[in-house]
Amino acid sequence: MQRRHFFKTAAAAAAFTGLSAQFGSAPLSAREALHPGKEGAPYPDHGDAPVEHLSTYFPDYADKNLWVRKDNQVLTVYRTDPNQKYPYLYPLIGPASRVSVTAESAQPWPHHRSVFLGVDRLNGGNYWQSGNRDGQVVSTDPKLLRAEKTQVEWSDVCLWRKPQQDPIVRDTRRYLIDWRCDDYYILDAFFHFEALTDLRIEKTNHGFFGVRVENDLAPICGGHVVSDGGIEGEANLFGKPAKWVAFYGQRRFNPEITEGVAVLCPPAPWPNCPWFVRDYGNISPMPFNFVDEGFRYKKGETMDAVYRTVVFTGTPADVDLSGLWNEIYK
Repeated sequence: MQRRHFFKTAAAAAAFTGLSAQFGSAPLSAREALHPGKEGAPYPDHGDAPVEHLSTYFPDYADKNLWVRKDNQVLTVYRTDPNQKYPYLYPLIGPASRVSVTAESAQPWPHHRSVFLGVDRLNGGNYWQSGNRDGQVVSTDPKLLRAEKTQVEWSDVCLWRKPQQDPIVRDTRRYLIDWRCDDYYILDAFFHFEALTDLRIEKTNHGFFGVRVENDLAPICGGHVVSDGGIEGEANLFGKPAKWVAFYGQRRFNPEITEGVAVLCPPAPWPNCPWFVRDYGNISPMPFNFVDEGFRYKKGETMDAVYRTVVFTGTPADVDLSGLWNEIYK
């Protein structure tokens, strides 16, 4: 059979069967056979209103990625492949556009991957960029905790280590997605860190929790970056404390839609933490670039940090970001 005739036949067969396993009209046994995994808050049956429904898919096989959907469209994926540098979330879908507000491996620094966490210059290793041989944050125990119509929560235990070496950090993390309304939703990330040996973090501009946004939200491509004090632009925000910093802009493929993403700075473990801000689209509340002597932690010491990220439609003025800061940090 010629190639084009094969595809015509395959398309006709697909149209006849409806590819129905994913959408619920096939028998349950067929869906389980095609998609082995754990599900919570499943997409409603045909005829039910899908508004404000979240659903999850957490496969039992090797990659262990957790897929979160809104109205049966991908909202985000928690990515844990053992060959990655670190676990991260991508995409993070805009509420109105259903296009990601965060970027995956974007230039000029492709080691920034959407919503991520790592540290450069830690005990002579690199847990942020370069190859895995220099250091890797490895997911070991991802678990779906609950999945409801408007909230999804999961956890993981990650080990920071070089190949064939003992880990130097254990982090226990928990993520919560809360779809508040069609104008915005929240991603809360809770981290508990334990030093498994004495640690030294040297001064570095690559550190800790960060978000890399899509180009259309970044100032270099016509977007905006602003803090809770109304201060705008990398030159004015870099190294300064703020409760939150947000990128926003018109969406490239639909300029009638404006969307943004904000990161809220926790008051602990570093009060008045300065911001690392770049006009190309990276934001991170972190002190490591601004303390010459670096940081030291003794074996057995622990540290906790909570980061709130808000994805919204419109501009920061359309969302009470300071109120959402008070909600979680006061």
